[in-house]
Amino acid sequence: MPKDVPRSLDLESDTVLLLSEADSALGYLQGLGKLIRDPDLLIGPFLTREAIASTRIEGTRASLSDVFKAGQEVQPERPDDVEEVVCYLNASRKGLELIESLPITQRLIVEVHKVLMSGVRGSERQPGTIRTSPVWIGTGTHRLEDAHYVAPAPQHIGDLLTDWEKFVNEPSRIPVLVRCALMHYQFETIHPFLDGNGRIGRLLVGLMLISEGRLTTPLLYLSGYLENHRSEYYERLQAVRERGEMQEWVRFFLRAVRDQANDSVSRAEKLVELRERYLDQARSDSSRVSAIVPLIFQNPFISVSRVSKAAGVSGQGARNLLTRAEQHGWLSRMGKATGRGGRAMWLAQEVFSVIDEPFVYGIE
Repeated sequence: MPKDVPRSLDLESDTVLLLSEADSALGYLQGLGKLIRDPDLLIGPFLTREAIASTRIEGTRASLSDVFKAGQEVQPERPDDVEEVVCYLNASRKGLELIESLPITQRLIVEVHKVLMSGVRGSERQPGTIRTSPVWIGTGTHRLEDAHYVAPAPQHIGDLLTDWEKFVNEPSRIPVLVRCALMHYQFETIHPFLDGNGRIGRLLVGLMLISEGRLTTPLLYLSGYLENHRSEYYERLQAVRERGEMQEWVRFFLRAVRDQANDSVSRAEKLVELRERYLDQARSDSSRVSAIVPLIFQNPFISVSRVSKAAGVSGQGARNLLTRAEQHGWLSRMGKATGRGGRAMWLAQEVFSVIDEPFVYGIE
């Protein structure tokens, strides 16, 4: 049974230093997001990276190429792991839509959870419904006595969520990033749903930063760091529950924000540089090949039908544009996608490599 979220927290000196570094990195990312003429260039790839990392924490194994290919609708049936990532993407977009008119409340999290869990493994576990039965986190078995953590009993969830809502939405002198850390810890500890709590809790961090005005676009994909430090992530959450180690949890969270913001900036700068080079090449081309540029940054896997729809040209016209993009070195032909009715596919390898390159983190 967790305590209410603390309304004040005396930060230790090491925590203050990390807060400064994380705040500075996030501010730089926010500024970059404002300077980019077309932030959609980054939003699609960054949301996809976040979705893959967040679902991998829960055990899925979908790759970036799997998810991008699924976005082309070239697979008649999606594997379960890919479907879970797609549902996370849909839930993220639902949350971004709702946050424009709603505060972060039970109403919002229920709507987002409904999208996240519908039609995937766990869909029988009451999508969009606050749980009315016990849950616990175990060690690979289903026995209560083997549990690492037993979440609050259902009769307490209402009061706990009410306090959580108040904390998230009331005026506070606690720095926003520290409040995000406290918000995420408390949500995971309440565990209000039968399944999907981790994914919803991580998704809420980005929504809270947007709600608080610290981000205007969802360019911080925090789950990348959390996936790479999965064991410590779970250990830090549990250490607060067992030993009250809140400062240690906050410092872990702030390191995640700092390192992921820096990674986002580096990746964004590379993508913007690539786009400008492609557009410069397109200006000297008499064809309409420039129409392909935004498409390959939204999804570097591309097909004739996608170009045809976006550019408003015939199938042959789309093939001609793809050939011109190949000649410029933007695309390479991959052959046909697998599955019945597979269509020819092209890949923007340079773009894909930037999106898919491993995370690089600073050493403490």
